[in-house]
Amino acid sequence: MKTKVGVVSLGCDKNRVDTEVMLHKLVEGGYEITPDAKDADVIIVNTCAFLESSRKEAIETALEMASYKQRGSCQKVIITGCLGQKFGDEIYDEMDEVDAVVGAYEYDKICNIVEETLHGGRKLYNSCNDGLTAGSRVLTTLPHVAYLKIADGCDNYCTYCLIPFIRGRYRSVSMESVVREARELAQNGVSELILVAQDTTRYGKDLYGESRLVELLCELSAIQQIKWIRLLYCYPELMTDELIGEISANSKVVNYVDIPLQHVNSAILRKMNRKSDGESIRKLFDRLKSAGISVRSTFICGFPTETKETVAELEQFLHQYKLRNVGFFAYSKEEGTAAAKFDEQVPERTKQRYVKQLYKAQQSVAEQLNQQSVGKTYQCIIDEEDGRDDEFYFYKGRTYFMNPEIDGLVYIASRKPLRIGSFYDVAITGVAEYDLIGEVV
Repeated sequence: MKTKVGVVSLGCDKNRVDTEVMLHKLVEGGYEITPDAKDADVIIVNTCAFLESSRKEAIETALEMASYKQRGSCQKVIITGCLGQKFGDEIYDEMDEVDAVVGAYEYDKICNIVEETLHGGRKLYNSCNDGLTAGSRVLTTLPHVAYLKIADGCDNYCTYCLIPFIRGRYRSVSMESVVREARELAQNGVSELILVAQDTTRYGKDLYGESRLVELLCELSAIQQIKWIRLLYCYPELMTDELIGEISANSKVVNYVDIPLQHVNSAILRKMNRKSDGESIRKLFDRLKSAGISVRSTFICGFPTETKETVAELEQFLHQYKLRNVGFFAYSKEEGTAAAKFDEQVPERTKQRYVKQLYKAQQSVAEQLNQQSVGKTYQCIIDEEDGRDDEFYFYKGRTYFMNPEIDGLVYIASRKPLRIGSFYDVAITGVAEYDLIGEVV
């Protein structure tokens, strides 16, 4: 009988890609993947370590998986990923429940690691952070959607962020490798590609001396089966007129971009070591609005020196520019970052109050935008079936301003059956909180 391996993936979409590569390696190596941890001989937890909350989640998940060993249904538990990369020694020394601790650049060796863990003692596997994860994958997304990681690491050194200390310097995947992987995904039924990196707008600068993101978009657009290309994690100072023009003009690049601003107050942005200021951000968003590009963003609330005045400035920005999709996060004081040593740290209760205040402001904006969508017709991708009655077939889908899992949905009715992963024009007839309701034209 084959050894059964269960894999739990935590953290961001970039981590998900690593997990998918690892799953393919395991299948290729003769292991059987099981979705149910209680059936697994070996459980792998691919971890995130970006924030204290994510490290806590990773440790709690690993301990939960280790409980299956006590029940006799699992032999070994392995931690992989960012937690093993940054805190491998501590995890290895303090968590006897875990049988192997593996860094973020050992995925190519995962079959050997599983074999050694099954037949040997505890071990720490952790190489220097200069490798890149690439290769064939077992998708964990919808079958017609895939994340495409085009780079790893980061050179920005924002004062609140541990990523450069976990993932190392910025390293682009070669354009040939990215396009090859995209072609393979397309041949396997993927029609929507979502480009991810810690900073997608910097793509290629380390390899080619300048950003080659626009060129990469053109190469990916030439793949016939790919219908939508979506950009996440773009830095505002690198959103050039050329890139904005390509997003607007290229029919395969959806008019949607994720730009994690973190704030709009210039003084706070300087303390964050961000390269933009409030004025340049507003000018950029004027250009994006003129180009008809929908923006998702995230903001940190309660960064050191945050006041009710700077929160009010951010709230005013939300009402002025009317972003459809926004996330707010209370600042997390991370040991090892410059910001952890800053004066004027904001109390936790105050940070949470700021988060609630901004979410309330954003809710009114989102409601307004959704109401304005009623009566419009959008092209939508069909993600999954959602039942039927005597008159209609029902589906869940998304339009261009909806990234999978993190944004809203369009609940779609059709008098005829639709193909999953295909595109249809949908007339919006109503609103359900953050979601839309429509009928196929």
